[in-house]
Amino acid sequence: MSERLEDIAAAIVADGKGLLAADESSGTIKKRFDVIGVESTADSRRDYREMMFRTREAMTRYISGVILYDETIRQKAADGTPLVDIIKAAGAIPGIKVDAGAKPLAGFPGDTITEGLDGLRERLADYYKLGARFAKWRAVIDIDTGKGVPSVNSIGSNAHALARYAALCQEAGIVPIVEPEVLMDGAHDIDTCYDISKATLIKLYDELHAARVVLEGTILKPNMVLAGKKSGKVSSPEEVAEKTIKLFRETVPAAVPGIAFLSGGQEDEEATANLNAINAIGPHPWKLTFSYGRALQAAPQKAWSGKASNVAAGQAAFTHRAHMNHLAALGKWKASLEHAA
Repeated sequence: MSERLEDIAAAIVADGKGLLAADESSGTIKKRFDVIGVESTADSRRDYREMMFRTREAMTRYISGVILYDETIRQKAADGTPLVDIIKAAGAIPGIKVDAGAKPLAGFPGDTITEGLDGLRERLADYYKLGARFAKWRAVIDIDTGKGVPSVNSIGSNAHALARYAALCQEAGIVPIVEPEVLMDGAHDIDTCYDISKATLIKLYDELHAARVVLEGTILKPNMVLAGKKSGKVSSPEEVAEKTIKLFRETVPAAVPGIAFLSGGQEDEEATANLNAINAIGPHPWKLTFSYGRALQAAPQKAWSGKASNVAAGQAAFTHRAHMNHLAALGKWKASLEHAA
């Protein structure tokens, strides 16, 4: 495969393919395993992820790349094969989460800043040697308008950090996925999400230009425009699609090859239906696909439940969700297909 940033970015958003976000921290995957009654150990985490990476149909036909956690990029399968090599053998691209998480932004209650820039140049060089060809950095923008959250300073600080990270990635020969997540947890309406997302993306692209980041060698990983979970309102896929595309046409340069949505707490089928509606009103200047974690993994996790005898069931559940999102990335998904299998 070509090592040019532009070619790697194009491969990540190849038609009908998207990313598997398997970069949960040890704390997060423990919470997920608690739900299915599985103890979180290095071996159980490896077995679970190996099950997905060895799901041939899903990995070769529907998944373009996998975002890994530091532990996983260094792990070997039960037979001694590096997990990175299993991903590559399926024709998918290994990637790595490199941020150190969101921490409180000093002086701005309710706002956060993502840390992890210190030592990043050296870590990226190490990850490149381990096989990573793209990376991910997540900025977190919460909405609580009654408390002035997010502040202008929060949006600016996070956009600046994303740009610094992106420049370091490109220097290392790694495609940066820039993820400015406007959270859907609040009580805000869909128009507030639109306004905050617009301010965030405008500032992000200002900072990326200032940092001399080559946009053709980047991927954007944003939220969809949705009403907050606590608002009591569920936006229809058509409204989500209309407002999300309006947002991108106003803020995202056409030089960006692709946009890979985060699921952000949406239910499995909800994330698929919204992605499908967005692609159904194309064509668009960018490829629009998925970079889902829980929305791809909840079903296989439940089917697997930590038992070797359930590996085939877990793989079938993963293939189904990956196939549904493949169709949505092409604008060809229908709700009736969910239960046709």
